[in-house]
Amino acid sequence: MARVVKVLRTLRNHWKKSTFAVCVLSYGGHWMYGKHCDSVLRREACQEAREFGQKLIGPQESLKKATVILNPAACKGKANSLFEKNAAPILHLAGIEVKVIKTDYEGQAKKLMDLMEETDMLIVAGGDGTLQEVITGMLRRADEEAFSKTPIGFIPLGLQNSLSHSLHIVTDDKVKHITSATLAILKGETVPLDVLQIKSDKEQPVFALLSLRWGSFRDVAASISKYWYLGPLKTRAAHWFSTLREWPQMHHASVSYLPPIPRPPDLPDVKPVRPSLLYRIYRRLKNYWAPPVEESQVEAEPEPWEDKQISTLELTISTHNRNPVKRRTDDSLVLSVEPDALSVGQFITEGTKKAENSFEYTEKAFQVEASVCRLSLPQ
Repeated sequence: MARVVKVLRTLRNHWKKSTFAVCVLSYGGHWMYGKHCDSVLRREACQEAREFGQKLIGPQESLKKATVILNPAACKGKANSLFEKNAAPILHLAGIEVKVIKTDYEGQAKKLMDLMEETDMLIVAGGDGTLQEVITGMLRRADEEAFSKTPIGFIPLGLQNSLSHSLHIVTDDKVKHITSATLAILKGETVPLDVLQIKSDKEQPVFALLSLRWGSFRDVAASISKYWYLGPLKTRAAHWFSTLREWPQMHHASVSYLPPIPRPPDLPDVKPVRPSLLYRIYRRLKNYWAPPVEESQVEAEPEPWEDKQISTLELTISTHNRNPVKRRTDDSLVLSVEPDALSVGQFITEGTKKAENSFEYTEKAFQVEASVCRLSLPQ
């Protein structure tokens, strides 16, 4: 009892040191518990991946090959470490022949896709920018129709992983997010997604999976990191400083669009049966001796383009990939036009919301679905 009283007296006399020690021990205990939970998640994921690696294959079958496009600069340079700790062991235990290609600079993934050889699966390890570059490089290939059938896996390693909401269960636990995404690739879980093609008169087409943004909110979002020293106020400060440089911020453009078109049914790829040799000879002789058929020229109906002059704070052209579960009957993109009549306070408030979720729109935003959209900007 005397010892307990002595300890309590010591804690009371040195309460500042005692408080500091409690804080340090609490933080250290929480950190160690988090590390332990991460180790448990990795172990469980590796055990599940080992079940795939223990499956027998036939004597004529070969190991599946996976090509990984890794952006080491993603997540402020932590992407390589995150991949090696959380994703690479899972892929190796699954019995997959893994080839990792690391990018050295922005835009290199597009060039790599043009030179890439055939592979069983393509895995993108990075953020939204890396995935967009890979998709663009793939769809620019001369053999795009055949090569685009290669399944693409996505391991979210970037700061911005907007597409993860459509592919995986989103969680704040980075280790759980990466391991679950890697296991989903092994299980062959696929989600069909729309691709947005962006063409100009001079440059090659660019492809995107989410959206194209043009306007003030997007410009301010790119400069938020400059105000890192303001902590949680950096987003509001960036929007406020933007209004000091220029206000009102209006963007004028001419928009033309076509209505949505019906989505073709999803039919399985059925290889037609090759006819017999005699029938092929008969068909060729018939086509050779038959008189030429004059094709009647049918006048094409004019397309119902709708023109609109807009004055807006921001224009967004987006796909429906944020909600792929919702089945649509039409092939369409979404054209969203923000109003230009916002006060400075509303601009800061709405901009802060858009910085967290770029698909957050104001109540007065004009939205319409279209199959094709033409955007003409003033010179």
